Amino acid sequence: MRGADLGRYGAAALAGGALASSFPPRTLWWLAVPAFLVLWLTLRNGRPGRLGFVFGLAFFLPHLWWIQHFLGTEFGPWPWLVLSALMALFVSAAFALYPLVARLPGAPVWAALLFVLQETARGLIPFNGFPWGRVAFGQVDGPFGRLASLGGAPLVTFAVVVTGFGLGAWLRRPREWRRSWALLPVLAALLVTVPVAAENGTRTVAVVQGNAPDIGLGLLDAGAELRANHLRKTAELAARPGPKPDLVVWPESATRTGDRDPVLDRMVDDLGVPVLVSALKNGENSVIAWRPGSGRGESYAKQELVPFAEHIPLRPLARLVTPFADQQDLKAGSEPGLLDVAGTRVGVGICYEVAYDYVLRESAAEGAQLLVVPTNNAWYGRGEMTYQQLGMARLRAVEHGRAVVVAAISGVSAVVRPDGSVVRSTGMFTDDLLVDTVPLRSSLTIATRFGGALHVVFTGAAFVACLAGLWQRRRRRGVTEDHPMRSPLPETGVPS
Repeated sequence: MRGADLGRYGAAALAGGALASSFPPRTLWWLAVPAFLVLWLTLRNGRPGRLGFVFGLAFFLPHLWWIQHFLGTEFGPWPWLVLSALMALFVSAAFALYPLVARLPGAPVWAALLFVLQETARGLIPFNGFPWGRVAFGQVDGPFGRLASLGGAPLVTFAVVVTGFGLGAWLRRPREWRRSWALLPVLAALLVTVPVAAENGTRTVAVVQGNAPDIGLGLLDAGAELRANHLRKTAELAARPGPKPDLVVWPESATRTGDRDPVLDRMVDDLGVPVLVSALKNGENSVIAWRPGSGRGESYAKQELVPFAEHIPLRPLARLVTPFADQQDLKAGSEPGLLDVAGTRVGVGICYEVAYDYVLRESAAEGAQLLVVPTNNAWYGRGEMTYQQLGMARLRAVEHGRAVVVAAISGVSAVVRPDGSVVRSTGMFTDDLLVDTVPLRSSLTIATRFGGALHVVFTGAAFVACLAGLWQRRRRRGVTEDHPMRSPLPETGVPS
């Protein structure tokens, strides 16, 4: 391998590492732009597919390190390594298409659309996808995050990537001021305002964080302890002097329950206010509206089940990578998460679902005034996973113009304003009570109304660009055949 090739691969790896560093719990969102600037520069005369794989692997290995904490003792590094490599293959496939768009006018725009396309693809396949690590999820602390109210995560990712690629193209020819268009996404983001004022009054919400032992897979046998922790902490809330909250939220996996549960009935009666109880019920991962006096009411069942945990594809092979391979699959829900409780329409997305665009978008579109995300991050220890997921919840707040309440079994629980700012949060692996007043809102953002359509437009534009590139390539080859003395332009790299 030539020294120039080694330099390109090294630069691509550095760019991938910089992108990983732009994500929570760090607030270095701006690192994403130079990461894509450097990646663009490496593509010149390089092998785009291989460079994309190196970039993707250098990003996903640190970004998904929490999987190693979860499974490492019993399963070694292979689940973490294999998943990181699989995700990097999506990036590689997108950049393998890069030569088709590299010679089109506005090449950075089409290349950025290819990057959005691979994020879309890995959120769908295999096994319903794994949409973790989308560029948008690291941008809520910066101006790009505001664009979520216009086009959700796809628009935020596109804006970041096209800015980096556009600046990379401008850097090659700094005297060509027409290339300064690369700054337009930043300027557009700075002009976006995200309203936070209450439109339908306010509600005081309490989160019960009962805590869990930091034992990783040992949580499989800790159900009784988790239930006892949350019952005890809820009793503390009931005994507190002063006004009661309007609504109480339990985190995911806090308990199991059946058709009857007198203990939970008494708990809610003593508290005197409704509780959203997150529980495993009749083979579903559910959030149940539990009311004083009447007990268990309507529920929402998780629609997006975690592959190799809540549903097991390829069961014989799954035993190599998951401790859940011999457990029965949970049943997936099919209805949007929307519960009428405490005089409020509450939208619900459970844990992993916050990474999927449609789950909370459907809830907000159908009238949710407040969004609730119960989660169980205790499996993953004290790593970055819980902060990464909180970043997703914060982006959803901006996307739909709603306050979001995150209830985590061992932290980080948080109250998020509609502009994505965190106004109150807990620590990790501690029991805590979180009480705050949140605004209720009902107006729909552009992203809530048209986010799904915009996603289709982005996907279609990426394919149209590839088709245009194919047509252009065939046309060049036809010219070469008609005029043999003319040599074709190289098929890879960025035009100088």
